[in-house]
Amino acid sequence: MGKVTQMLGLLLTHPTEFRTLVHFYLYHETKRDITAQQEHPTSGWDRASMRRCWEFLDMTSRSFAAVIKELDGDLARTICMYYLILRGLDTIEDDMTIPDAVKQPLLRSFHEKTVTPGWNFAENGPNEKDRQLLVEYDTVVEEINRLAPEHRQVILDITYKMENGMADYAHKAIMTGTVYLDTVAEYDLYCHYVAGLVGEGLTRIWSASGKEAPWLCEQLELANSMGLLLQKTNIIRDFREDVEDKRFFWPREIWGKYGFEEMKDMYEKGDVEHATWVQSGMILDALRHATDSLDYLRLLKNQSIFVFCAVPVTMAMATLSLCFMNPEMFQRNIKIRKAEAARLIMRSTNPREVALIFREYAREIHHKAKPQDPNFLRISVMCCKIEQWFEQHYPSFVVLSQTGPTFDPLDKRTAIVNLEKTRLLELETKRGKPQAPQPIEMFPWELGMYVGGAFLLVGALSAGIIYIVLAIWG
Repeated sequence: MGKVTQMLGLLLTHPTEFRTLVHFYLYHETKRDITAQQEHPTSGWDRASMRRCWEFLDMTSRSFAAVIKELDGDLARTICMYYLILRGLDTIEDDMTIPDAVKQPLLRSFHEKTVTPGWNFAENGPNEKDRQLLVEYDTVVEEINRLAPEHRQVILDITYKMENGMADYAHKAIMTGTVYLDTVAEYDLYCHYVAGLVGEGLTRIWSASGKEAPWLCEQLELANSMGLLLQKTNIIRDFREDVEDKRFFWPREIWGKYGFEEMKDMYEKGDVEHATWVQSGMILDALRHATDSLDYLRLLKNQSIFVFCAVPVTMAMATLSLCFMNPEMFQRNIKIRKAEAARLIMRSTNPREVALIFREYAREIHHKAKPQDPNFLRISVMCCKIEQWFEQHYPSFVVLSQTGPTFDPLDKRTAIVNLEKTRLLELETKRGKPQAPQPIEMFPWELGMYVGGAFLLVGALSAGIIYIVLAIWG
């Protein structure tokens, strides 16, 4: 009943969004039903332990559950388990009630616990939202041991790297007495441990599954950028929630130069102008990874993998645009509207459309940028880089239609393309290649001139021949 009331309210207040959501619910087809009988061999739905894991995925994932379930074959089950393992690890790392003496050995051995039958952990604080996952972690262990060995090895390797990175940062906070990251370099390294490594693991799994090219697993820099774009967007959006929970991820290098001594000063001091400059600095830093993410997406060939990767990054760009120059972000956790999320899911189906979405949000950010912001020029340059990437790979003067690509006649680049076509035709003619007859385009008066000239030439030749004949015979 509550959902019906919400939809009616949306119809009255935002009719365009109502139309988008109705269109999404009616026409956006779920590509796969993991509960269907024919999917049981790959989804594992016929096992109680795997059904519980799918329930945990729905409980713990904010946005990934739906796209994970639509991955091809056993990739859905593999990535479900991958997500739950890293969510369990993250739940331990985030829990500030666990003493460092307990947390350190627990984090550094988590990859071993993950394959130890019967292991679970019930010592999380009562307010830790995902604690039940660790209480029943033996169910996860049972299913991880059923994965294909090549996939399980990748997951354990990534877990090992991530757990040690997390442990190092947690221990540093205890030893130095500060929970702040000082530099952007530290911030990048932290995000690499908690998200870039996730991208690395996913890329290696794509290759190991045979659904993507074997060489894709070598593109780890691009995979890392994908992870950093998503993680940094979440860190920016969750500012108020994280600060209140005493989790400080924004690097002091960005916010310390504006007179703030603590991160909470950005909403307690009332200095909205400087706070939004810090905000734009954080968003500028996140946008560094936009074009790398687009490069990564262009390498993917499997449609379900592409959608799995594309939907989160388009939503990340939408979120960055929503947060940019928005002081409300310091007061509460803001999110893109459901209709916008639905629209992005429906559009994120191919690299060109995703690049177009990136360009649209880059333009929104650029439009909202203020000249008095110290980051104004760098924000403008970063947005222009996204524009440049789009024009390089998908030139806007090429118009796609049902009959094929055409060229915008008003764009100067069309004349260049036509000249290049003419040059290539001339080269092929010189090489002796047969050419299809080309239609001659001319105006009517030009045609009249050519026809009239031809008649005059024939008449003159005829008169000349008659004159010569008469002169000889005369």
